[in-house]
Amino acid sequence: MNTGEGKKISILGSTGSIGTQSLEICEKHGFSVIGLTANENIGLLEKQARKFGVKYVCIGNPEKYKLLKKNLADTGVKVLCGEEGLCEIAGLDENEIVLNSVVGMVGLLPTLTAIGAGKDVALANKETLVAGGELVMKLAREKGVKIYPVDSEHSAIFQCLQGNRREQLKKIILTASGGPFFGKTYEELKQVTKQQALHHPNWEMGSKITIDSATLMNKGLEFIEAKWLFDLEPDQIEIVVHRQSVVHSAVEYMDNSVIAQMGVPDMKIPIQYALLYPERVECPVGELSLTDYGTLTFEKPDFGTFKCLETAITAIEAGGVYPCLVNSANEEAVKAFLCDKIKFIQIGEIVSSVLENFEFSEITCYEDIKRADRVAREYVRDRI
Repeated sequence: MNTGEGKKISILGSTGSIGTQSLEICEKHGFSVIGLTANENIGLLEKQARKFGVKYVCIGNPEKYKLLKKNLADTGVKVLCGEEGLCEIAGLDENEIVLNSVVGMVGLLPTLTAIGAGKDVALANKETLVAGGELVMKLAREKGVKIYPVDSEHSAIFQCLQGNRREQLKKIILTASGGPFFGKTYEELKQVTKQQALHHPNWEMGSKITIDSATLMNKGLEFIEAKWLFDLEPDQIEIVVHRQSVVHSAVEYMDNSVIAQMGVPDMKIPIQYALLYPERVECPVGELSLTDYGTLTFEKPDFGTFKCLETAITAIEAGGVYPCLVNSANEEAVKAFLCDKIKFIQIGEIVSSVLENFEFSEITCYEDIKRADRVAREYVRDRI
């Protein structure tokens, strides 16, 4: 059963972990891939373009544009570059759905472009809703566009809501693996190395999201996303550390019944559900054996040790520009850590200091987000 047969899709961030797995799903279910984008990896992007016969590609790094264009000169592929090219592919008339899996703030404008063009979006770019949640959801409502979550946690919540009345929801339970350092003290985190931080116990992910998982910032960002995706108040979102990553998240209803979505920790399940919703068909992942796991554990997060998590929650409670400021500061701090400019423990210290050093202001347009992004990054670079 190929329910995606002929369905036209563009994938932003096709050479990353989510992008490559998305293409596996597209191949299995007969999607027609129209456009692909990457930031740096022109070798893989070229292979993907040829394999799927796409019409458009975009490379983020302008220094690699000419080489990619030369390498694809024997094809009919239109080669684009930078943010402008990314947005052109996101807004293509041919698209029926756009999967956005680019990393960072660069993903926001393409999401707005796709929604503005009336295209449904399968969303794996956290910054879209963290920085621009109010703008994005307002535009989606105006355009009648569906946003399908790709993150395993948000997909789980989305699945648990099916067949139930939204107004009967009491709260959601976001599960977190806890990353590689759960249980460590603040003093112990001072000795953490980059190699240790890049080793996640359950998931294979890109370097930025892996570091975010180690600091628990990833769960803070998901907390903010969930607020916008499911129209919740912050006090309706509970975070629970679940080390096995089998329960991907849950929903509690007014009668105190809790419905959870479970599965092996494999991103192909939420990717496929987002692209083929509401269909459930064969997926190239392993079956879940509860007896193999034997025991599933649930614990409270350590907000005091993992400062990023508490900071993200405080930011969305404060509202306005704060989630964007905190997100951009985190991006810059993680970049510095990966370049060996700061220690692991300093990521949380820097990100939490943002709340004390910037005044509240509303976000009313995309330019407000760009301005907040710029000043937060400048603040972090100056501090480093």
